[in-house]
Amino acid sequence: MKANYDVIIIGGGPAAYTAAIYTSRASLSTLLVTGDVPGGQLLLTSEVENFPGFREGIMGPELMDHMLAQAKRFGTVVEQSFVTAIEPRTGEHTVKLAEGAPLKQVTAKSVIVATGASAQWLGLDNETRLMGKGISACATCDGYFFKDKKVVVVGGGDSAMEEALTLTNFASEVIVIHRRDSLRASQIMQDRAKRNPKVRFIWNAAVTDVFGEKFVDGVEVHNLVQDTKQRLDCNGLFVAIGHLPATSFVANLLKLDAKGYIQTKDIVFTNIEGIFAAGDVADPHYRQAITAAGDGCRAALEAEHYIQGLPTSGSEVHTVALAGEKLNKSK
Repeated sequence: MKANYDVIIIGGGPAAYTAAIYTSRASLSTLLVTGDVPGGQLLLTSEVENFPGFREGIMGPELMDHMLAQAKRFGTVVEQSFVTAIEPRTGEHTVKLAEGAPLKQVTAKSVIVATGASAQWLGLDNETRLMGKGISACATCDGYFFKDKKVVVVGGGDSAMEEALTLTNFASEVIVIHRRDSLRASQIMQDRAKRNPKVRFIWNAAVTDVFGEKFVDGVEVHNLVQDTKQRLDCNGLFVAIGHLPATSFVANLLKLDAKGYIQTKDIVFTNIEGIFAAGDVADPHYRQAITAAGDGCRAALEAEHYIQGLPTSGSEVHTVALAGEKLNKSK
């Protein structure tokens, strides 16, 4: 690690890695701050079949290893550290690192925030054990693996209805389990789900356990009104109770929407000049590795253009303090 960089990229998923590939290949000195577990949400994915270039599919962790190795090939410096704040100011562009880093502070001309968003899970022990083995938070990513199988969707909002409807393209039956007796989803999404013959609902209930040795083969359903529990056989569990963008460290700096996602203009521009956002941290809709990678490309190109337009002195400073908060929970 050296003391001065052109670009600092914060995150450890497809958006961050793609941005690093582009900035490094453009001969911009690049520091990639990944958090403690680089790889993002794809570390929770088994086989990825919808990322272009891999005809037979590729395991999620392997895909991320390839991306990171490609970024390093072009000279990206990787630091497994954490971010607490970004402080823009006029003068020197100071970046503060957590204890244990080779240097406590470095400088940068531009910052790309690509910290992603992590799915909210049910918090069950077996849920963790069977992650990627029948448990998912992305029907678009994994629905194909459940052809002619019975699956369960947990949730009652628009995201849950979207997951359920996507799964009807593959599964033989989709069972939506919701804690209340009515949905929170918009009326149009409710109507679509209720009209679909493959979708049925279990109301006033919660999933309290997941069964299966090597792959999901059932869930425990707790009836919250009668206070009874029963096993429901199924082949997959899709959890659709929301995502949490990793943006608390920029909450007082960048404009966020009501759910905490970074608000951007023209896809990657934030409200602070020279600070860009890429991937799921600013995208509550698609949440795909390929769209995150595309955003990383855009952010890198815009960072390059921004740096090219900087005066030789007196340019805006971006101070990034690193220490405390886990990032890289992205795809």
